[in-house]
Amino acid sequence: MPEFIFMLTHQDRTVADAFEVYKEVRDAGLRYVGFKDVGLPFNELRALTAEIHAGGQEVMLEVVSERKEDELRSARAALDLDVDYLLGGTHAEEVRGILAGSGIRYFPFPGRVVGHPSLLRGSIAEITESARQLAQTEGVHGLDLLAYRYDGDVEALVRSVVGAVSVPVVAAGSVDSEERIRALSRAGVWGFTVGSAIFERRFGDSPKESVEVVLSASRSVVT
Repeated sequence: MPEFIFMLTHQDRTVADAFEVYKEVRDAGLRYVGFKDVGLPFNELRALTAEIHAGGQEVMLEVVSERKEDELRSARAALDLDVDYLLGGTHAEEVRGILAGSGIRYFPFPGRVVGHPSLLRGSIAEITESARQLAQTEGVHGLDLLAYRYDGDVEALVRSVVGAVSVPVVAAGSVDSEERIRALSRAGVWGFTVGSAIFERRFGDSPKESVEVVLSASRSVVT
């Protein structure tokens, strides 16, 4: 049963009404809530982190930066915000140095990531080897796999990556249907993120209804 990470984000930005949405879903049974470091002022993101922690959930910050300097700035923001996880990014060597000793669990992107919104490119073998190397790197606690941003056999990719590493794998990006959730579950991911699809009402007419539908799908029996 994979973990559902609800991202308070739409189109790679934290939504303006993140506090109100969080309050709506606070008691829905979530274990993890995330956001991006763009879309709200930093002091509001810090207050949002505190609000989520007070609600009993762990907090994930996901990197959306294309430039190295912006990604490293995001890593420093993770420290200042006191989040529990940092997801994404491609400069693992530098980021793990920034996070060293902080207790933040770091899940970088494996494979060749291009563009914005991010796309995953390369062969399954190449991405799997990148995942294997990252998973063996000190200071890397898991992987953030852009599964549905890949232009090939997604389920084969996920199975290959999950089978090659011993760390948790989160599937991020474009998880917009119950079938995709079931496919990720079959492939063995530790967790998956959903943000934009909820705000676009792909799962229900309100964030609370949508979260409940996604949680139910994530708990379905894997066959």
